[in-house]
Amino acid sequence: MPDVVGVRFKPCGKIYDFEVNGIDLKKGDPVVVESDFGLSIGTIVKEKRSVEQGEREFKKVLRMTTAEDFRARDDNRRLEKDARAFCLERIMARGLPMKLVGAEATLDRKRIILYFTADGRIDFRELVKDLAAKFKTRIEMRQIGVRDEAKLIGGLGICGRELCCNTFLSSFDPVSIKMAKKQELVLNVGKLSGLCSRLMCCLRYEYEGDLGGIAADDDIPIGAEDAPIEVIEQTISKILLKTDLVRKNNALERRPEAKQEPKNEGGGAASPGAACTPKEGEAGQQEKRHGRRRNRRRRFKK
Repeated sequence: MPDVVGVRFKPCGKIYDFEVNGIDLKKGDPVVVESDFGLSIGTIVKEKRSVEQGEREFKKVLRMTTAEDFRARDDNRRLEKDARAFCLERIMARGLPMKLVGAEATLDRKRIILYFTADGRIDFRELVKDLAAKFKTRIEMRQIGVRDEAKLIGGLGICGRELCCNTFLSSFDPVSIKMAKKQELVLNVGKLSGLCSRLMCCLRYEYEGDLGGIAADDDIPIGAEDAPIEVIEQTISKILLKTDLVRKNNALERRPEAKQEPKNEGGGAASPGAACTPKEGEAGQQEKRHGRRRNRRRRFKK
């Protein structure tokens, strides 16, 4: 059984297992490891332990970090700054709809990784050619989500504290509006969303239900970690609209029907129980006109 240690490359990044390779290490030691992207400097956060040998092959810890490694990392910081500035310039020149978040270079400078966000797929082949011609190394463009962007940049939440993802969270668990409903919180989109415009991670801190069934919500089906907050707002609006329609239908069913009084064609309202036919109405009007004419003739004779 090989002996492995847990190594973390970023303050709140994921923990990866690396084989010790016979080196005496303890928690907190900086080491140089061979990752999938090249040589990198990491910190041991889990002490040595034995694991069963499976199909997975562990990368090895090469050595303890030396002063030369730290100087190389400082030089890489300047390289990352230059790569980010040049990449921003080429993005603006080519008019690409993308937002550059950060840059990272491996310890041996064999690869530069650029992180960006975009609404959809981006054709950045010409951009990679420009960067490769400038820095003479392998360029990798990696598209990340808005949650990862907030984790890299950091900031302050609505509670006034630093973002949880930038402080102690190493991974993103599914967050749903169902958690807010179970905690009897107000379904206000502005109060439930963080700087990343997604549901806040702290909604799950006081949620006592099973996290495995978060994705299946019958009322408001929002379960994915990258679910846009606009979808939540539209879904809540639909539910409120249905509620208003139900209330209006109930009110119309309780409302008594208005009784319509019969009217004659002469324009006057007929008395109840004295409805007349159209012919009887015309005869009555003619008799009234004849009566008025007789009265005028009598007054004229007098």
